[in-house]
Amino acid sequence: MKRTRVTVSPESFPQPLRGLLQGTAVYDSSCSPEARVFYLERDGGYYLKKASKGTLQQEAELGRYFHQKGLSPAVLEYLSAEEDWLLTARAGGEDCTHAEYLKNPTRLCDLLAELLRKLHETDAGGCPVPHRTADYFATVDRRFAAGVFDVSYLPERLRHLSAREAWRIVDEARGALRQDVLLHGDYCLPNIMLQDWRFSAFIDLGSGGVGDRHIDLYWGIWTLQFNLGTAAYTDRFLDAYGRDGVQPELLDVIGAAECFG
Repeated sequence: MKRTRVTVSPESFPQPLRGLLQGTAVYDSSCSPEARVFYLERDGGYYLKKASKGTLQQEAELGRYFHQKGLSPAVLEYLSAEEDWLLTARAGGEDCTHAEYLKNPTRLCDLLAELLRKLHETDAGGCPVPHRTADYFATVDRRFAAGVFDVSYLPERLRHLSAREAWRIVDEARGALRQDVLLHGDYCLPNIMLQDWRFSAFIDLGSGGVGDRHIDLYWGIWTLQFNLGTAAYTDRFLDAYGRDGVQPELLDVIGAAECFG
């Protein structure tokens, strides 16, 4: 996980968090323009995320839920004022983009699939986001209406589609996608922490909830292609996950949906 040392003024942070910034090294660990993430090098490490007001509440709720199941680091503080702030403990190990893991892509692919199958078989009772698939469709409709469209999320054979044609693929599949498994929601290598090839934690859970497994399956395939620079592991990933849980045509539906961000 990339970290760049920065100098910050504790006074620019909310009062309850300022004490954590005193006498410790602070690093910028951001990877998205939508949020800024600081790593605080003390007491085993903390991550402090800053984003627009109201945007981190769901991530905080899901983080607490996943932590109760032993699947994510502890959420230590969530504050919402002019901006949102989310403080979590550091998970042990390194994320799956670490060189140690990327140099053994076959093992990484199999582990990624096995961890995902275990997640999808986890009891989702009491999840604070029980209707992720419905939320997913609502986002697609809103972004389509706003003119958002990035065809690169479709497989090559479908990249000739227009925005309306891609939206129609999603629209016609609304009844096929379920809300029946616990999702990560952004199942990519940087969001899976390992310690010596053993699972440590899932992080960045703001898109999680109870939804259709093909959302996570799509992102598992996407991240292997993106981070390994090849599509050679797609079939192996699906085999390791278990073909009994996969409807290939629904992966195209998710690709079409993701075109709308």
